[in-house]
Amino acid sequence: MTPDEYCQEKAAASGSSFYYSFLFLPRERRRAITALYAFCREVDDIVDESLEPQVAATKLAWWRREVENLYAGNPQHPVSRALFPHLQAFSLGKENLLLIIDGMEMDLTQTRYLDWPALERYCHRVAGVVGVLAAGIFGYGNPRTLEYAEKLGIAFQLTNIVRDVGEDARKNRIYLPMEDLKRFGVPAADILKGNETEAFTNLVSFEAERAKDYYARAFAALPPEDRKAQRAGLIMAAIYRVLLDEIERDGFRVLSRRTSLTPLRKLWIAWKTWVGA
Repeated sequence: MTPDEYCQEKAAASGSSFYYSFLFLPRERRRAITALYAFCREVDDIVDESLEPQVAATKLAWWRREVENLYAGNPQHPVSRALFPHLQAFSLGKENLLLIIDGMEMDLTQTRYLDWPALERYCHRVAGVVGVLAAGIFGYGNPRTLEYAEKLGIAFQLTNIVRDVGEDARKNRIYLPMEDLKRFGVPAADILKGNETEAFTNLVSFEAERAKDYYARAFAALPPEDRKAQRAGLIMAAIYRVLLDEIERDGFRVLSRRTSLTPLRKLWIAWKTWVGA
């Protein structure tokens, strides 16, 4: 299996909405974004699948060394080897890959976030930075496109947080800021116990509106001249916005179920967005 094949298999197996946005890209850009996505999956899976925080920390430390190897021209892992040919072509900065690892590492030591600035810092590292790297791969001419990409990445992460409240609670993680829980009168114990109260619904509705605001701010920042180049990101946004709408239509019952879209629906949204952007 070649490094590119490894990354392709990693991306396809995840079933992520991001995979559908890659399908319409030119070959080299598709190879680069698939490798970047595979990198994110590798480091994220370390945190999600490891039962021992110390083991996960050791593996993330290995990836930090591997990023150094990558930029020294000596990548070892299939994902690193797949990324290597694209570093200069798409200006993939080492500091951004390390920031992604920083974000993943936060999950090993932090299960609560006091306020929005604290959660925003986490979202920036695990998603906003990925958005900036992806925008470079898709192509842009106006630097303001990077602002759009960073805000869009945060919007995606907020959507994931809203969708996965129940799943995260079963791991003793609550990403919704503690100050918001206090504001809406939702004890953390209610979330951990799966109590879908009216107060909880109001809380999650508020967080969904925050995500919508980030989508709106991202779209407002996208320069018209770069819109066509950034169509892959707009496909992701279209799929995620439909997902957020579905969660809302379902009454924000995110503690007891995980809302998802079918592959066929994702593909339809992807195609419609690509031809219409």
